[in-house]
Amino acid sequence: MDLENQKRVKDFAEQYSPENVVVLLGASEGEASGLAAETVTNGDPTYAGPLTGVQLGLSVYHVCEPEIKAEIDPAVYDEQISMMEMVLDVDDIQTEMRSIREQYCKF
Repeated sequence: MDLENQKRVKDFAEQYSPENVVVLLGASEGEASGLAAETVTNGDPTYAGPLTGVQLGLSVYHVCEPEIKAEIDPAVYDEQISMMEMVLDVDDIQTEMRSIREQYCKF
């Protein structure tokens, strides 16, 4: 997650309080999704950005997870996401995201 997005997430969490913020990711690999998820929950593991040492514990999901997919109009999901979903390792992404939520999410 780049430094500008870290700042945006931190600002939103401060403005709306962490329990009212959900981060939605779309990275194409489980490892990248996990790194971004860890950043918004437990703080920047690279110690380079605004979330270094900031444990927000935010709720975080990937757009291909069933919880999110169920909230999106099926026609929109099909048009915007389903093609990409066919080439992703969705199981790996979902496993990584569940692991991060179990370890770090507070809300």
